[in-house]
Amino acid sequence: MRTTLLAAGLLTIATPALAETPVLTVLTYDSFASEWGPGPAIEKAFETACTCDLQFIPAGDGAALLARVQLEGAGSEADVVVGLDTSLVAQATATGLFSPHGQPAATGLPVAFDDPLFLPFDWGWFAFVYDRTKLPSVPASFEALAASDLKIVIQDPRSSTPGLGLLLWVKAAYDDKAPAIWEDLADNIVTVTPGWSEAYGLFLEGEADMVLSYTTSPAYHLIAEGDDTKAAALFDEGHYLQIEVAGKLAATDQPTLADQFLAFLLSEAAQGVIPTTNWMYPAVTPSAGLPEGFDSFRPAKSLLLAPDQALALRDVALAEWQAALTQ
Repeated sequence: MRTTLLAAGLLTIATPALAETPVLTVLTYDSFASEWGPGPAIEKAFETACTCDLQFIPAGDGAALLARVQLEGAGSEADVVVGLDTSLVAQATATGLFSPHGQPAATGLPVAFDDPLFLPFDWGWFAFVYDRTKLPSVPASFEALAASDLKIVIQDPRSSTPGLGLLLWVKAAYDDKAPAIWEDLADNIVTVTPGWSEAYGLFLEGEADMVLSYTTSPAYHLIAEGDDTKAAALFDEGHYLQIEVAGKLAATDQPTLADQFLAFLLSEAAQGVIPTTNWMYPAVTPSAGLPEGFDSFRPAKSLLLAPDQALALRDVALAEWQAALTQ
């Protein structure tokens, strides 16, 4: 009878639909998603744990991420943003586009930071990096750098978190004297690049004596290349901290997967690759500790403005910087 009905086209057999692999889209900065960044290792490990498809969307440098999220609003294709920092947290909170991450506070930070919307995943100190074989005399302060004839490359604070961090570093160290520091530094600046990668590339090509980067940048050259010629200048004023964070977009259609990814970011599997791929300090120190040589340039003093302070001072600091560079 069954055969007869099939032949007559009167009976169909239902087959189970193939379940689609869920996709989690993560908006991040270029170097994080690059082949030498932490992105590929994190993608591989997370996809194994989640049975999902993790896709990174690179979008310039850190500050450009927030601009893109604000532009796209609730229609953003991203589920998670990785690569904002504490200088942008207050502004990002004010957008209303992020939802609570629900994760416990990270334990490996040099200062207390526990925000309901933004989860720290790594941190570091900004510093000017140089080649010790080409620069026998190294400035130990912004004032000494400004008084020298050294040429530096920095990043644009409107698109780059290191660039914005530099403005806040000068402001935190000098307060009302910051405009004078920028006036004196203006003739040292060779160029201002959109992001970190471009600036560091120019430095490596010999276009400048120093580049705004991190105290951990020399560790990359030492560990990955066996090159001990790069060093970070330690300044008497102290060094500004950058704490990088991740946040879940409220409009995500993958909230459970987004939560799983944020929890994974603080796992041993993710934190263990941060030091030698993102060349930053992990938010949770891996069980194996830090690589040898990673901690060679540790400032005696740390500077950090609270997120609300950073937001309040941002426009003032930006105006002071622009005024000095356009004179």
